[in-house]
Amino acid sequence: MEILNKANRIRLLNFSTPQMRAFHFSWFAFHICFFGWFGIAPLMAVVREDLSLTQTQIGNTIIASVAITVIVRLLIGVLCDRIGPRKAYSGLLILGSIPVMGIGFANSFETFLLARLAIGAIGASFVITQYHTTMMFAPNVVGTANATSAGWGNLGGGTTQILMPLIFSGLLMLGVSETLGWRLAMVVPGVVLFVTGICYYRFTQDAPNGNFEDLRARGELPQANGDSGAGKTFLAAAKDIRVWALFVVYAICFGVELTINNIAAIYFFDHFDLTLATAGMIAGLFGLMNVFARTMGGIFSDLFARNGGLKGRVRWLFIALICEGLALVAFSQMHVLSYAIGIMLVFSLFVQMAEGATYGVVPFINKKALGAVAGIVGAGGNVGAVAAAFLFRSEAITYQQGLFYLGLTVLVLASCALLVRFSPETEAEEAKAYQDAVGEDTGAGALSLR
Repeated sequence: MEILNKANRIRLLNFSTPQMRAFHFSWFAFHICFFGWFGIAPLMAVVREDLSLTQTQIGNTIIASVAITVIVRLLIGVLCDRIGPRKAYSGLLILGSIPVMGIGFANSFETFLLARLAIGAIGASFVITQYHTTMMFAPNVVGTANATSAGWGNLGGGTTQILMPLIFSGLLMLGVSETLGWRLAMVVPGVVLFVTGICYYRFTQDAPNGNFEDLRARGELPQANGDSGAGKTFLAAAKDIRVWALFVVYAICFGVELTINNIAAIYFFDHFDLTLATAGMIAGLFGLMNVFARTMGGIFSDLFARNGGLKGRVRWLFIALICEGLALVAFSQMHVLSYAIGIMLVFSLFVQMAEGATYGVVPFINKKALGAVAGIVGAGGNVGAVAAAFLFRSEAITYQQGLFYLGLTVLVLASCALLVRFSPETEAEEAKAYQDAVGEDTGAGALSLR
């Protein structure tokens, strides 16, 4: 798939071009999806008391919240190839708003579990975000574009940890009971999801030159071949060992971030004997690092590619993963709150840079099956989160021990990044594409305001 007129610079304050509208709408939509996806996480201490949940049951709800996303991410990537990211995103946002608001009707562990399972589908929004920015930006900045849009989306995990306890506290000040308060609080992200879905359909387009149906009508894009065509692109991606190597890599970076988003507030609440609001504020710092951390991962990926080509992108990915594992092991050993916060921020920096570095490599694996590749790798993040959640559902393992084992796992599996290799022909082709995108504009690889 060759898409023409991709942008070779990210102009943050320019909303007039389809490339930048897609950039801003995609990160904001993913941000709101994160808000709905993990909106209940900082309120789990209250939900635990209201529904009388055990640690094992809480662990099961964590698994449910990320398990369904695995399936939906696999499907959504192929769907993007067929109908385009605009329709796929709009539909997911509107449909996803229903279970987010509906979780307030849960009155038992079983109904709460089903609600979190349904909400988990909106986590597939990440794949569409990466797909859409890949459609819009040239090779010299695609790593930065993917990383920034995803990072600012992941930032929703941080703002959620901070805002949901404040929304909940505001409802209590109005005289609402705790039992009703956490239920009403979830209406807020649900409404925003619905409105964002309508705006996404109205104000974005699939590619720089138009929507997929228009491009196909003009012969600028191959026709969608129905289910058989979708199956072929998925199989092409699934047969590539590099895709599964990146699947594992994303499991040990994004999967770890999802796990921390789910347990951070309750971990600080219990381990350091803090109030719910204070624990939420501290946990929110982890996600707030996405303001710049994931972007840095993409920027470094593009910089490593300048001199090292695709091998340089892979080399940077491996470095980021090793640093992530070391920081997580160190975080798990912290018993003093101030030290724990400091090391958590270092860990957050590297886990998010590793995510940005991963999707600095993804666009170059198979351009004819971009959606399928992005979907499989994205699903790896949720498989990692599901696997990690089993460490934290057991009554026999403390959260601190679980974090330590998780850090060791990251260090061992980081070597999977080195399995991602490219042929000399692909290396040469992408090196030329990179230089063509830069052209005479030496600053094209950087973010700019205008």
